[in-house]
Amino acid sequence: MATAQLTASSIKVPARSLTSFDGLRPSSVKFASVGGAPSQRSFRRLVVKAATVVAPKYTSIKPLGDRVLVKIKTVEEKTDGGILLPSTAQTKPQAGEVVAVGEGKTVGKAKLDISVKPGTQVIYSKYAGTELEFNGANHLILREDDVVGILETDEIKDLKPLNDRALIKVAEAEETTAGGLLLTEASKEKPSIGMVIAVGPGPLDEEGNRKPLSIAPGNTVMYSKYAGNDFKGSDGTNYIALRASEVMAVLS
Repeated sequence: MATAQLTASSIKVPARSLTSFDGLRPSSVKFASVGGAPSQRSFRRLVVKAATVVAPKYTSIKPLGDRVLVKIKTVEEKTDGGILLPSTAQTKPQAGEVVAVGEGKTVGKAKLDISVKPGTQVIYSKYAGTELEFNGANHLILREDDVVGILETDEIKDLKPLNDRALIKVAEAEETTAGGLLLTEASKEKPSIGMVIAVGPGPLDEEGNRKPLSIAPGNTVMYSKYAGNDFKGSDGTNYIALRASEVMAVLS
């Protein structure tokens, strides 16, 4: 039976036939020939950036409704010891400065303003919002409800939770089994118990009034295993910021 062999060198696409798009840039990549040495022929491909690029002709962004525009804090490129981190090892930032806010939202008959103001340093949910590249810096536009809390220092323990959020200091994982065997880091079970450090003012009811949370600072609580956003303090202490509804019980 006759067979046909398709090699990289047999593919030819006229450059003029490729439609150009704003925000996409061409780059080259080399392909290896099938069953032989690498081909020296270069092909052009399109690279799409993860963030939406706002053209320089636009000089301002005004969020609408309950949305907030945040300038993302620059990711750390080095460890404390000065070791340069590759992009895959850099921690995705979850902090930034509020640049602009929307006009607020209506709850029932009440018109509520955004609870954070421009210039406020905030922490937000890890996968919230839409990333923008604006004025040469990375920004995020997200809903106010995705803002976890206000952080005026570099210590996560000083976080002031918003709305129905709570900050919990995570209990240390058990070092040994019930039989006394020492556990490795990989085999330690992720703890789901901790002490409440701070709580938000509570969620809004249908009339726009705050409903106090059922947990308070000092409570030892059990929470859903994969809830919230994890943070690590400068001293290595683990914290988690989550919604009060993700707390399952108060322990005593």
